[in-house]
Amino acid sequence: MSLTVLVTGANGFVGRAVSRALQERGDSVLGVVRRAQSAVPGVRECMLETNDFGDLQARWPVGFRCDVAIHLAARVHVMRDDSSDPLSLYRATNVAGALRCAEAARVSGARRFVFVSSIKAVAESDAGSPLRETDEPNPTDPYGISKLQAERALVDYGRDAGLDIVIVRPPLVYGPGVRANFLQLMSAIAKGIPLPLGSVTARRSLVFVDNLADALVHCATDPRAAGQTFNVTDGRDLSVSELARALATHLHAPARLVPVPVGVLRLAGRVTGRSAAVDRLVGELRLDSSHICERLGWYPPHTVEHGLLETAAWYRATH
Repeated sequence: MSLTVLVTGANGFVGRAVSRALQERGDSVLGVVRRAQSAVPGVRECMLETNDFGDLQARWPVGFRCDVAIHLAARVHVMRDDSSDPLSLYRATNVAGALRCAEAARVSGARRFVFVSSIKAVAESDAGSPLRETDEPNPTDPYGISKLQAERALVDYGRDAGLDIVIVRPPLVYGPGVRANFLQLMSAIAKGIPLPLGSVTARRSLVFVDNLADALVHCATDPRAAGQTFNVTDGRDLSVSELARALATHLHAPARLVPVPVGVLRLAGRVTGRSAAVDRLVGELRLDSSHICERLGWYPPHTVEHGLLETAAWYRATH
């Protein structure tokens, strides 16, 4: 049965993949965006002008009804954030904004609200074993704190309003169109720049954008997802050095990985004030994603090798 689905952030990296996956299923998509005609072709658009969905009700299409909403839009990591109170800015969009979207979706008939959170709502590292959905959350930065607060606020709202809340916690998402650190890594590898990653053996979970989109469609449509929280990964964790070597192969570039001891990298991070960035390279952050497999029978349709090949092919074609 086809559905009408509200997708916030429909013109974003993940939003475009989700919109395509829904349309391939035969669903109708209303995309909440900030720029006109920026979503996937065939997506009806609702354009907003604020970061925290403050004008959502005023912009809402008259008579619009939806069956389910997938909430992707968020304030993400802001590099060199010089705000005196960054947490309040994250809360304004990620907590208050998410609640406004949930309310608008419920009033428009939605029975389910799929909230795309982040593993950073739980932790920055796995402390020796893959993180499970039942682990006690301990976020450490404003982004992660705001995502956890949004999860809890939405669960409370859903219980009071009769709206089914499903929470999805992905790790780092990659694929064609990726930005930020993953793009910088590919750029450095493609240019043949030596990288001090040869001794980094810690593994980190990843998720290919089309795998995440497929999981979100299942979370939006499968009755068994009701009230659940899911980790979603590719099902195979790579170390940063393995990731760099695989990307080098697909980019047709040399893998110039210098075997710098991890202790030296951590010391360099402390000296330069970049400990957090170094920790993301050398620390383990693995997720146990067996719950969504067991509960929904969902398995990633694409291997990590396929995802990296597609990502590298996109990079070669566009850079």
